[in-house]
Amino acid sequence: MEHVIEMLNIRKVFGNFVANDNITLQVKKGEIHALLGENGAGKSTLMNVLFGLYQPDGGEIRVKGKSVNITDPNVANDLGIGMVHQHFMLVDNFTVTENIILGSEPTKRGSIDIKTASEEIARISKNYGLDVDPYAVISDISVGMQQRVEILKTLYRGAEILIFDEPTATLTPQEITELIQIMKRLIEEGKSIILITHKLKEIMEVADRVTVIRRGKGIGTVNVSETNPTELASLMVGRDVEFTTEKRQSNPKEEVFRISDLLVKDYRGVEKIKGLNLSIRRGEILGIAGVDGNGQTELIEAITGLRKVESGSITLNNKDITNLRPRKITESGIGHIPQDRHKHGLVLNYSVGENVALQSYYHAPYSKAGVLNYKVIYEKAREIISQYDVRTQSEYELARALSGGNQQKVIIGREVERNPDLLIAAQPTRGLDVGAIEFIHKRLIEQRDNGKAVLLISFELDEILNVSDRIAVIFEGEIIDIVDAKHTSEQELGLLMAGQKLTKDSTVQSLQKEGE
Repeated sequence: MEHVIEMLNIRKVFGNFVANDNITLQVKKGEIHALLGENGAGKSTLMNVLFGLYQPDGGEIRVKGKSVNITDPNVANDLGIGMVHQHFMLVDNFTVTENIILGSEPTKRGSIDIKTASEEIARISKNYGLDVDPYAVISDISVGMQQRVEILKTLYRGAEILIFDEPTATLTPQEITELIQIMKRLIEEGKSIILITHKLKEIMEVADRVTVIRRGKGIGTVNVSETNPTELASLMVGRDVEFTTEKRQSNPKEEVFRISDLLVKDYRGVEKIKGLNLSIRRGEILGIAGVDGNGQTELIEAITGLRKVESGSITLNNKDITNLRPRKITESGIGHIPQDRHKHGLVLNYSVGENVALQSYYHAPYSKAGVLNYKVIYEKAREIISQYDVRTQSEYELARALSGGNQQKVIIGREVERNPDLLIAAQPTRGLDVGAIEFIHKRLIEQRDNGKAVLLISFELDEILNVSDRIAVIFEGEIIDIVDAKHTSEQELGLLMAGQKLTKDSTVQSLQKEGE
């Protein structure tokens, strides 16, 4: 079968750092070809070379057998290559149509022809089952729908080869299922897909072949039908990986954190947290499970001082911290791994060292009389880089230059090293590879074993079941039930997440299904 894309011995260097070390990738027409590797392995760099965002320092690119020089994304578009980026390239206050035609606006009698463009977008959307409203404003639609707009943008420009960069990193389980169906539909229509990912489950479900990259080098290409997740994980990280983190029985002590009758509204004044009650003890991990949009974000923001509490109370070590300023709350003994590391976890244009000091720069040893002690700041950064296996060129590198997994390790290192009584971990492994997930889970369990309280909020049910000691299920802003992680199942949690209170019969049925 003809290769639609051939990247032969591609080399890309940034300063002294070799991001792609003579990697070869060959994609067949009509296949979903996964590109698998750890965070920072060089996957996105390789695809940015293919899309013309970077120029290679060596090697050759062929499209449909012809050698090409892709100097910028416009050339890639002309060659039928489109890219759906992990961080969407959309203007929030523009409509779907305005975003899609941006840069290639059709005109009619000297004016932009929105009507004709919208009709064409609606036709493409219907043809591929994308179900996108051409007139919707981007800020009003879900993350999953925004991703569909990015897909439509590539199809509108005539893409035959689509690059998906970590497409499921910010999607809910339902949106992931829908995306997989869209990808299969694209293949049926004669497209070819390169899927950048580190989610082994998705590769096994949707990909035909997979090329593995490790630390900038190509490890090999295998047929998905002839491999398994364990083998792929070993190829990716160069060692055996534990999919479930071993932990000893928890030994919870006194209560450290309590939420009582909490009421929180969203920006429109709609109640999102409705009389919620919750408590966590030292030496335990309490997981919060729930479908996205049931109040998780508002709950985290209320605890951390980012959103006003209308009524009720939040106490830490028997001290009321309700509606205190964020700095006062963190100083009281709360660590926060935010669900959006770019918006709330890091200053991307600051160095790794400066980000390590973000929460504590204003007091000793990081500063004295208002003057920062950079020597101490960068010493601490080197310590965290070493302890938390942060893959970076140095502590002086900008945070934006790190891969997502390494950015997350910087945040976790910073928050854990502050020695909080309560560590809030919100979606701590979103978008991370199996090696980084294993590492982070072990750090959370270490916090528990060191007598700290951990609040884990995650949409990944296997993560909730694997790491938590107790699991609270949130539904429409209320805790519908709290169950023991050892004595529950995905099916049982699924019922609770749908708002169904457990009865003896429903529990028995879920356990029977699990045993089938």
